Amino acid sequence: MIQDNPDLIAAIRDRFAHVDSCPFQGERIFFENAGGALTLKSVVETSGFYAAIPDNPGRINPAGQGTQNVINKAKADLAVFMNATSGQFFAGESGTELLFRLLRTACVNAPKGSKVIGSSIEHPATRSAARRWAGIAGLDYVNVPHDDATGLVTAADYLKHLTPDVSVATILHASPVTGMGMDVAEISKAIRSVAPDCFIIVDGIQHAAHGQLDLEAYNVDGYAISPYKVFSRHGYGIAWISDRLSSAPHDMLIDAPATGWEFGTRDTGSYATVSDVVAYFDWLGGEVSEESEPRKRIEAAGRAIHAYETHLTNTAINGTGNLPGLRDMEHVTILAGADNAAREGLVSIVVDGHASEDVVERLNQQGIRTHTRKADHYSGNVLTPLGLPDCIRISFCHYNTEQEIARMLAAVKELGKDG
Repeated sequence: MIQDNPDLIAAIRDRFAHVDSCPFQGERIFFENAGGALTLKSVVETSGFYAAIPDNPGRINPAGQGTQNVINKAKADLAVFMNATSGQFFAGESGTELLFRLLRTACVNAPKGSKVIGSSIEHPATRSAARRWAGIAGLDYVNVPHDDATGLVTAADYLKHLTPDVSVATILHASPVTGMGMDVAEISKAIRSVAPDCFIIVDGIQHAAHGQLDLEAYNVDGYAISPYKVFSRHGYGIAWISDRLSSAPHDMLIDAPATGWEFGTRDTGSYATVSDVVAYFDWLGGEVSEESEPRKRIEAAGRAIHAYETHLTNTAINGTGNLPGLRDMEHVTILAGADNAAREGLVSIVVDGHASEDVVERLNQQGIRTHTRKADHYSGNVLTPLGLPDCIRISFCHYNTEQEIARMLAAVKELGKDG
């Protein structure tokens, strides 16, 4: 267990850049992981190395072949990391851009008059793409309402709205507003029980850093992540698509390979940093288990991360030492309930008598980095039904510590004295 091993926590923190200080601010605690996780030091080094190489991958020269081999290795590493035994991986501009591409292809290849189904909990990356391309392709969009109290949507919720003519479906793996994780495998199973040939596309952007991924178990056709939220850097996204979606007619160059989805020259550095991330999970799995196989070590790392982050969120909610938890502060309300087993490393709150922006600023002045979510085009689907104009998002990752949470609790407790 990570929480019982201070030496391991120190070793974990040592692998990340700016773990306890910001080059613009100085000393700070980073509780803005849902907005973008800390970056591995190895990723920084790798990015610099490949940024200096002028050769295009795949060209018939040592550098061209060498960089192509790096890309091929990264795709193989992703297959182990996400447990994909078929399909293909490719990089794009961002996770959001890739979700738009996947949904565009799925919708324009769907039978006219069929349906697209998604849920109200989803990030606009999938909701916007699904609604836009459903309209263009002449499909009906079906919305599955999520439960406001728990911040969840379930397989049973989907089943209430599913019909055999559903041809495209979207699933959010974890919410960046409530922090709740959805049961993708069960939702996918429910969809396929009614519409077996449906293209199912998953937004895994928020989930990827908080537990293992298992594409083999999900039985879906597309899954997108944003590597900057899983210890890599900004500037690209990664998608996996099934063989069935790979071969569907899609945007491509004339006479190009029929299953090719990549456009233009690849950025070797982005792929290479994916391998750094996978290597980190492999290392961590070796520290928390006796497993010898890479996939088994990655699974062990995912379990350890999930367990430790559950410990961190429980500490924030229930308190530590003589500090009360968020649930025991009368001036604090926790979104989606204090006791919610679906929570993944994130607690969103509102503070009575304080605008969320003001709370975030006051915490920031004390070196505690959090974030405001507003009832706008990103988060209004969650906050507006709750009657909230905004909230404070406090998001943890497995390099955070109980001591950091204690400082946050002390600061939030002080806000109650202003009432």
